[in-house]
Amino acid sequence: MTTDSALMRCTNTWQVLGAMHGDEAIGRDLAGKRPAQVAHAVGVARQTAYTWKAVLDEGGIDALRAMPSRGRPARLDEQQLQSLGRMLLDKPAEHGFGTELWTLKRVGLLIERQYGVKFGQTQIWRILGGLGFSVQRPERRAMERDEDAVQTWTRKTWPGLKKKLVGKDG
Repeated sequence: MTTDSALMRCTNTWQVLGAMHGDEAIGRDLAGKRPAQVAHAVGVARQTAYTWKAVLDEGGIDALRAMPSRGRPARLDEQQLQSLGRMLLDKPAEHGFGTELWTLKRVGLLIERQYGVKFGQTQIWRILGGLGFSVQRPERRAMERDEDAVQTWTRKTWPGLKKKLVGKDG
């Protein structure tokens, strides 16, 4: 992650944090900033930055390194997520589904088949968002739709029906 010599060059708390994450420039950019500003810049909760600062000030670099990582461990690793993203670019029929539409339920089934992990729909939604996918609503049109017949009906039949409806009201 980082070398001890990089840590030795650090002159403030935020430089140490930057060096620990392998990016000394972050620490230099944040030098002299309040924990709330650092939290915003790094993308963590304000309390997290205050916690880091307190642990580092009290116990030094070793205490900060000894802090356990927070949160539940991911059930899919980065390689599996990337593989899932590639599979979702395929048509659903290629993975045994009857129609050409990915749904949360189908994505969940695909994840369960491929990786043996079951997720709720909310988590599947988050995974898809993290992979860069968004909601895409299909057009509600029958595959057998005859565009010529639809245009003829719209131009000829519909106006006549509309006139009859107006005539009944008035």
